[in-house]
This record gives sequence, C-alpha cells and structure tokens, in this order.
Amino acid sequence: MTRIIDYGNLMHRAMRGLIQNVLNDVSEHGLPGQHHFFITFDTMHPDVEIADWLSDRYPDEMTVVMQHWFDNLDVTNEGFSITLNFGDSPEPLYIPYDAIRTFVDPSVEFGLRFEAQDEDDDAKESPGTETDPDPETKDAEGAAEIVSLDSFRK
Repeated sequence: MTRIIDYGNLMHRAMRGLIQNVLNDVSEHGLPGQHHFFITFDTMHPDVEIADWLSDRYPDEMTVVMQHWFDNLDVTNEGFSITLNFGDSPEPLYIPYDAIRTFVDPSVEFGLRFEAQDEDDDAKESPGTETDPDPETKDAEGAAEIVSLDSFRK
C-alpha cells in the first residue's frame, strides 16, 4: 500500500482553523473597522441547527451576513453558534465548520471556498447559487477573491 500526503484535506483543515481563529477574535474583540463576513453553508448538514422556517426557505444552502448586528457568538472546535437578525426576528444558528462552503470578507477582498470531494478525492465543482437574506449588501460590497484548491490538484 502506497502512502500519500492528502494535501486537499490538510488544506481544508487549515482553512477551517483560520475561520475558527478569526471568529474567536471577533467573539473577544468585535468586528474591527469595515470587516464583515458572508458565510455560505450547507443547510442539510446533519449538525446544522437552524429554525425550521429557514431550512424550509433554504433547503440546500444559505448565506448569512455577519456585519452590523449579531449576538451570542460562541466559537468551539467543531463550529460556532450565533444569533442573527432575520427581518427584525433574532434567530439562533449553529454552523459546524464542516458545513461551510464559502467564507468571504469583502472589505479586504478575502475569501475561502471549500470544494466538495468525491470518494476518489477528486475535486468536484458543487453547483448552486448563493442565497443571501440581504442581497443588496452583497452587491454593494463588490466581489471578493475566492481561493480554490482546484488549481493545485492534478
């Protein structure tokens, strides 16, 4: 049996650790300057916890915005919980890092994209559209550069 270094999974683990570090800093010190995040996640992930009406409205994926108002940010090694405002209605969410598909901070044009992998460890493009509860904020901020692992795979 030949042993190989699984760079894809190592990179995903490092990227999720980066998100955890950023969220830990925000939970301790708040969002600095103009920083804000668009976090797209798989609503069907078994460990995601969102209100039934949100999972009905976003049955595949959802993008949440962490910007002006959020509360109860609690960061763990597996994921984070946060309360966000949806139409003047605060809703608690729990998002495991494994459910995150993209993490973008458009204020500094930074972004991470987690590509789905099939059982052969080949990169697989995951089609789908981002769903943003407040699409006007996304368009106003402009596009951010997304780092894709596909360009590093053979």
